[in-house]
Amino acid sequence: MRKLVVLGKLALAGLLASVLVACGGSEETEQKAQVVEKAETIKWKMVTTWPKNFPGLGTGAESLAKHINEMSGGRLEVKVYAAGELVPALEVFDAVSRGTAEMGHSASYYWKGKVPAAQFFTTVPFGLTSQEFNSWVYYGGGLELWEEIYAPFNLIPMPAGNPGVQMGGWFNKEINSLADFQGLKMRMPGLGGEVLKKLGASPINIPGGEIFTALQSGTIDATEWVGPYNDLAFGLYKSAKYYYYPGWHEPGSAVEAIFNKDAFNALPNDLQAIVRAAVQQANLEMINEYTARNNAALQTLLNEHNVQLKPYPEDLLIALKKASAETLEEVAANDPDSQRVYKSFKAFLDSVTTWQDVSDRAFVNARSLP
Repeated sequence: MRKLVVLGKLALAGLLASVLVACGGSEETEQKAQVVEKAETIKWKMVTTWPKNFPGLGTGAESLAKHINEMSGGRLEVKVYAAGELVPALEVFDAVSRGTAEMGHSASYYWKGKVPAAQFFTTVPFGLTSQEFNSWVYYGGGLELWEEIYAPFNLIPMPAGNPGVQMGGWFNKEINSLADFQGLKMRMPGLGGEVLKKLGASPINIPGGEIFTALQSGTIDATEWVGPYNDLAFGLYKSAKYYYYPGWHEPGSAVEAIFNKDAFNALPNDLQAIVRAAVQQANLEMINEYTARNNAALQTLLNEHNVQLKPYPEDLLIALKKASAETLEEVAANDPDSQRVYKSFKAFLDSVTTWQDVSDRAFVNARSLP
């Protein structure tokens, strides 16, 4: 089929050139037609951190590739590789940096060991929601900082999705006080994991595809992943029954698309614009999908699998917020790039909160009235 399409394009280009010449077309026009005739499909590889066809995240990567393929008219063809198919889940950053793949689909807090400031571009405990994060990135200077932080690694980052506010996590025991975190082995990456460490827990960073086995075997005592839509798909309810909210650690977790800078800059300008537009479309699609699907999945967990849904006690959340603020200040103090990013992030959070108090928060509270 591909051969027929290519032959068709070549025949069309040849016919166009003949017609233009016969009609007295200029030499320049004929040369342009010959360029069309010689054009070849650019083929890219996208490596991801997600299991193959995993709802929301894995399918989000597939959707992004589909958008690029279709919007470019087949001129840029992206093939998606799930975690482990081409590189391990947590080696996406390095693979794209060195050019093993032209692009990746992951979350920036997985790279905090290489780039401490990167974790601010996924999520911050008690920080920005998905909508607020997008506003900071596109209109508050966040994207420019993100690009600066990644530039030394030959990478170009873009926000490519967000599942929204996450759940607090799955536990094998009730969590009633800070003492319950002592010695707890919990899967939690990024800044949230640093907060747990401050409280005496042992944060463990493992990719999504390994969570169920680790929880079932006792390698970890608790885990957070995303929310009902993804947690149901992973079957986490089979290994833990206490399901806590809210996700204080991840109020809006940005998924990133990263591009090898050399590969991206080699694209003609129109294909670069198409890639950026496709990423923005994927970014919008993901939060819409999670908002639509999370409640149905939550009802299944509660009604069919007898999961015990529990809120974190308010005094515990207050303590977690205090520990989070201390952690952020410490991370920023130990790394100049983190300090620059945190300063921008915090300034935007402080400013947007004033508006949110009289807009979204006030409306949601009013909507809940009898």
